[in-house]
Amino acid sequence: MWGNESMIARKVFLPLTAGMMLAAQASAQTATTSFTVTATVIAACAVTAANLVFGDYNPTSGTALDGSTTVTVACTPGTNYTVALNNGANFDTTRRMAAGINFLGYELYKDAGRTQRWGSAGGEILTPGTPAGVLPAPFTVFGRVPAGQAVPTGAYLDTVGVTVTIGTP
Repeated sequence: MWGNESMIARKVFLPLTAGMMLAAQASAQTATTSFTVTATVIAACAVTAANLVFGDYNPTSGTALDGSTTVTVACTPGTNYTVALNNGANFDTTRRMAAGINFLGYELYKDAGRTQRWGSAGGEILTPGTPAGVLPAPFTVFGRVPAGQAVPTGAYLDTVGVTVTIGTP
């Protein structure tokens, strides 16, 4: 009987062993490929602005009231841009804050000497000298309420829009 059992074992075991060897060889084979990873960096800017609070205006003092605030711009590195301020919601030949039907004139400037009006056209637009990087670039807005305006008491306000335009200045 050993002979028959041995023969049966050989008939079953040998093909099984051969199949396992082929399976081991098949699992050792590999196939590879690759893929491309891409992204496009766009020219983009973000802008924030703090409120300009002039404080108390005394129409009888004979002295202008000065104030300042900051507009902060953060752009993709190497991006050229300009910063414009619109004339405000109450403009009529000059910027004005309103309290009901009453108006208090003011102006916004690019320089501390308050000689370069900051507006939304031509030379009034701020053009930074060097393109900004991602780090925020703060720009000071200098404001002035001229002296001698005969206005009644009240809380005067205006809203000024800030526009950052991407492109060659």
